Amino acid sequence: MSEPGRTSTETKKIPWMWVLLALPYLALCFPSLYARATPELLGFPFFYWYQFAWVVATSILLWIVYRKIKDK
Repeated sequence: MSEPGRTSTETKKIPWMWVLLALPYLALCFPSLYARATPELLGFPFFYWYQFAWVVATSILLWIVYRKIKDK
């Protein structure tokens, strides 16, 4: 049962936001999948630039979720 004042479309928007927030966790949860040196990017091994790329991606994902929650 949904909360009073909350429409069914608002309730259905919440799961995709949780998926967006879970993506960085799942992508970095298993280091054995990305613990390698190649391919290199600007001289940095894959292990390092992959993690840094997720720092940037996580910031963007958090901003998207924040904007959606703020607009409610």
